[in-house]
Amino acid sequence: MFGLFKKKSKLEKLEDKFKKLMKEWHELSTINRSASDEKYAEAQIIAEQINALRNEAA
Repeated sequence: MFGLFKKKSKLEKLEDKFKKLMKEWHELSTINRSASDEKYAEAQIIAEQINALRNEAA
């Protein structure tokens, strides 16, 4: 209940976006290979940003 109005951190937002892109990538992998590759490339960029934030925090 106390986390109801808590804002997400930048890391949490990036992780959510990464999960969404990976789900879309998986769904497109059997339908449209080129669109699937684009989603995967976007997800990798987000993954690099996530790693950079984690390394910055550590």
